[in-house]
Amino acid sequence: MLTSERKALIQQVLRQEGRLVAKDFSQKLGVSEDTIRRDLRELAGEGLLQRVHGGALPASSAVADFAAREQVGSSVKARLGQAAARMIQPGQVVFLDGGTTNVQLARHLPQNLKAVVVTHSPSIAVELVRHPHVEVELIGGRLFKHSIVAVGATSAEAISRIRADLFFMGATGIHPETGVTTGDREEAAIKRLIARQSAETIVLATREKLGAASPYQIMPLSDAGTLVTVSDLGEEVLAPFRASGLTLVEA
Repeated sequence: MLTSERKALIQQVLRQEGRLVAKDFSQKLGVSEDTIRRDLRELAGEGLLQRVHGGALPASSAVADFAAREQVGSSVKARLGQAAARMIQPGQVVFLDGGTTNVQLARHLPQNLKAVVVTHSPSIAVELVRHPHVEVELIGGRLFKHSIVAVGATSAEAISRIRADLFFMGATGIHPETGVTTGDREEAAIKRLIARQSAETIVLATREKLGAASPYQIMPLSDAGTLVTVSDLGEEVLAPFRASGLTLVEA
């Protein structure tokens, strides 16, 4: 089998089964495990999968820039935003992460909601200008342009002084094995800090993020209380997340 054929088959297995074990796959094809590991390294270098101990997982496709992601699945993200907005109670202190789905959450907050929203996303802050009774606390710092959020020491210091009731977190990958992941180490650290400062963490995820993984773990699934996702995925997709102890909200 040619290298290109093996790589195509690897990607097919990941799409169909959601994971690949290098040892089992090498035995199935009758090639060395080192050969498969080399294929996995090369595919990972192209961003086509995420290597893990013993094999690989599907790579998250949610890695395009902010403008491109705004154009993808906007109706689904609006559904998630509406469902998440209903979880916020008057008088709460809520931290909204950056990302295109959380922009939809901000847009769908009731006009009469009285709450405090803390965010390190200028995009979220601008959306909340339209909500007269929402007090907005904007965290500053170095702008991470991929997600349009502030990161760095200045952000971390400000976040460490806040206690939030709810944290609506964005992520690029959510997998039962690797947990909640993202593509940038510093952004992952900021998300972990916000979660520690919040009574409850709620993760919003479109279909392509479920069962996918990115290089940097934010937290294991057991540390996230609730997953908000779409309602038409089927139990075979959702069962591993239920088994992890997550509360599922289907929009």
